[in-house]
Amino acid sequence: MNLSKENVSKKVTLDAANKVGSGVSRRQFIKYSSGLLAAMNAPAVFAHTSLAHGHGGDKGAMMNGKHSNAVGLQLYTLRDIMKVSVPATLKLVADVGYTEMEFAGYFDHSAKEIKQLLDENGLTAPSAHIQLDAFDTNLPQILDDAQTIGHKYLVVPWLSEAQRGRGIAPYQALAEKLNNIGEACKKEGITLAYHNHDFEFEVRDNKTPLDVLITETDPNLVAMELDLYWTVKAGKNPIDYFKQYPGRFKLWHVKDLAEDGSFADVGKGTINFQEIFAHGELAGIEHKFVERDQTTDRIATIEQGFNAVSALNKGVS
Repeated sequence: MNLSKENVSKKVTLDAANKVGSGVSRRQFIKYSSGLLAAMNAPAVFAHTSLAHGHGGDKGAMMNGKHSNAVGLQLYTLRDIMKVSVPATLKLVADVGYTEMEFAGYFDHSAKEIKQLLDENGLTAPSAHIQLDAFDTNLPQILDDAQTIGHKYLVVPWLSEAQRGRGIAPYQALAEKLNNIGEACKKEGITLAYHNHDFEFEVRDNKTPLDVLITETDPNLVAMELDLYWTVKAGKNPIDYFKQYPGRFKLWHVKDLAEDGSFADVGKGTINFQEIFAHGELAGIEHKFVERDQTTDRIATIEQGFNAVSALNKGVS
């Protein structure tokens, strides 16, 4: 059967929509997937219009390593849609208004392909999550890909139970390992960072793992990505950490805590983001990424997150 480009694009779009879970309707995903054919023929047509509305200055601030009021998104939030169509997902988030991406996998796309898709949608990707083991086996390729895409940060996102081990010694060893990886990253103009969950606040041998990772890593080699949800869920106040370790928290994950302890859309839960954002300069913040690990309505989640963080940024600018 000889299919035209248009028919192929329609089939891809419909198949994609059929595979997406209940959080995004077929109609919604088709809307954001329908640009695939036009993208094949004229990539520039989807340059994100925010660049014509004053957001170019935000991108410039980010590239100069300064605090940016750009609103970022951790794409783990949309991982099931990313599996179906990376181009359609990036089109979606650009249409919502996001300008900065943090990747959690490239879903079988090359670094050059990812960079092209970002450029077509007026997006940048200052950060990406890379599993700890990958640094051991694939560091040169990771750094090459990061430079191609434009990542300024590479973030260790998670430790397995085996990696956490027992006692505080595994975290002391991890701090040394992060320094070594961070040194290799720095030589390529990239900064290594570490992202926390709640288990880094469990006291081990009278020490707190996150404090060990902060104090035993070189601030010139390793930054912290503070996940505000997991920090508050662990019973800690992010601002206390900003005061204790000023300038160490270059990246944040902005997600909210529901009253029952589950996830909530930003601004719909219990976390006092206004107070936290007011201490951004003390924290050393450069990039803020909206995230929600689990959601039943992905589009509502990312729209609410964008609007909430945009308003919070205005409140402290």
